[in-house]
Amino acid sequence: MKIRRRNIIGLLLSLMLLLCGCGEEQGTTGAIDHKTPVNDGGTIVVGVSQVGSESVWRSANSKSVQEVFTKENGYYLIFDNARQKQENQVKAIRNFISLQVDYIVFSPITEDGWETVLKEAKDAGIPVILMDRKLENKYDGLYTTWVGSDFYGEGVKAGRWLEDYLGDKTEQVNMVVLKGTKGASSMIGRTKGFQDVAKEHSNWKILEEADADYTTAKGEEEMERLLKTYPDIDVLVSQNDDMTFGALKAISAAGKSTGVGGEITVISFDAVKRALELVEKGVINLDVECNPNQGEKLAEVITRLEKKQNIEKAYYVDEMIFTPEKVGLYIKDRTY
Repeated sequence: MKIRRRNIIGLLLSLMLLLCGCGEEQGTTGAIDHKTPVNDGGTIVVGVSQVGSESVWRSANSKSVQEVFTKENGYYLIFDNARQKQENQVKAIRNFISLQVDYIVFSPITEDGWETVLKEAKDAGIPVILMDRKLENKYDGLYTTWVGSDFYGEGVKAGRWLEDYLGDKTEQVNMVVLKGTKGASSMIGRTKGFQDVAKEHSNWKILEEADADYTTAKGEEEMERLLKTYPDIDVLVSQNDDMTFGALKAISAAGKSTGVGGEITVISFDAVKRALELVEKGVINLDVECNPNQGEKLAEVITRLEKKQNIEKAYYVDEMIFTPEKVGLYIKDRTY
């Protein structure tokens, strides 16, 4: 790694030339810090490929990485925005490999389709750390570790809360689910976790699970359709706050109410500040936190690798659930 670091200036210049030749429309131009790196053999060079900037949560996740991997902390960060395209991530990772960075960190857009590029990174001797999203089990030997949230556990938390909220209710409970990006581990985990709890209740009926891509616009569009298709929706499970914002707009336009005392119980995920404010107002019943502040945990893992210490296969960040009763204690400290 010391040899790679001593060559960082020339390598970064090469990357900039590569990226300058690529148009924005291809989504290959990364957000690169152009500050002159410390060329003393001690700087750790980290290449990060982010899914995109599709949500408030994702922006906060990117910020946490950029605030940790700084020159002052002994890092040189090459940051790439994949704009929701897997081919852009593959290209970015190959650029990182050609630059011989010390570590590659990326949040995979989907769980599959990475075998070739991950083998290339492994052959180059570059540790790969997954951030936020996971890969299929067949890739276990091709990456070093993963840092993020327990998506399955988040889905279970939502289901268990709904159990308590509904109590002894025996009549049928009609539910719809707004799902995130198809193939994303966050969507897969949250879906399965909630489904496993729902299967324990014969009166819980999931009318439909609709793909809404983790975006506000798609959340509104799909919720509008679902309301027209199913006139008696009791519960909305929305797998991120951005989709929830869109869904709430559609529900309001349909003349229906949500939250505490409303017609539709709303369960959301992520717990960004704007959503927590709606929880406090009783518009959203429950928001399950997905903690985007993963930069410090990533740095801890890299420090362990630098010291050649043992590494676990997964590192989870701490997370909570928020209901109207207690959310006010946390809103003022929420930075995203």
